[in-house]
Amino acid sequence: MTTTELKRPRLPEWLRIKLPTADTFSRTRSLLDELKLHTVCESAKCPNHWECWSKGTATFMIAGDRCTRACGFCAVSTAKPFALEADEPQRVAEATRRMGLKHVVITAVARDDLADGGADHFRRTVEEVRKLNPGIVIEVLTPDFNDRDEQINMVLAANPHIFNHNLETVRRLTPEVRSRATYDRSLSVLGKVKRLVAASRQSAANLVSSEKCGGLPTAATIYTKSGIMLGLGEQENEVIEAMQDLRAVGCDILTLGQYLQPTLKHLPVVDFVTPEKFAEFGEIAEQMGFVHVASGPMVRSSYHADEFTLPLPSA
Repeated sequence: MTTTELKRPRLPEWLRIKLPTADTFSRTRSLLDELKLHTVCESAKCPNHWECWSKGTATFMIAGDRCTRACGFCAVSTAKPFALEADEPQRVAEATRRMGLKHVVITAVARDDLADGGADHFRRTVEEVRKLNPGIVIEVLTPDFNDRDEQINMVLAANPHIFNHNLETVRRLTPEVRSRATYDRSLSVLGKVKRLVAASRQSAANLVSSEKCGGLPTAATIYTKSGIMLGLGEQENEVIEAMQDLRAVGCDILTLGQYLQPTLKHLPVVDFVTPEKFAEFGEIAEQMGFVHVASGPMVRSSYHADEFTLPLPSA
């Protein structure tokens, strides 16, 4: 694959979207502008952001809009990041309250420039969201934190219900698709979440006191989640292998969606996977034991995340 294509291929019919005209879209944009918040919806040029904003939902992107990595698929800008904004957690919490969200997804750019990778900022944001929105389901979509226990523990200390970290692609394509990330490191992060949470429940020195956060959920009740993009040149057997690898580290929730080239500077689409093929992969994933699977051309990691209705631990 190269990034020198002069034009992008025409989208198949199943990937063409009708732009909504709902007033909710404008209200969502105005609220985000007012509170000076970033969303992955805009920064990553997500094709679903028209639909999501029209329904009054968004995925908040914290720690700025400049990433320290330069993945070949991602439209988020790569540059020296600005300092963290101390009041951002409160602003995310306020936006969540005013949008009336029942399920919030919080993601972040990679902050390799920070000693903790931005993990404590994640923790503070989750805690502020919960404080202002009791009973809400909280999902975090994190970078790999270089697979460091201390940083992963910081995020877990805030007691999110779902810990999401994307594998993104199959093993063979990872070096080309992902910047400063490895396939095995991402698998390790997901497996480590389960082990760290289980260990914390068995230890007298829990990461957080039960008075503060209600205790950490057990490894059986905190859900791990990951996503894979299709259309980058992967083979069917490689996709199945990636799903098997995710199940081997206890991953509970899987999303599969079509990769779309955000700009001509990014990796080109190799092929458009049909809805029927996505359905087939979804069935295979369910047979593997994933407790929830979303598989389709327009599926993204946080798309319709609130449709996950399995029992969740109380915060």
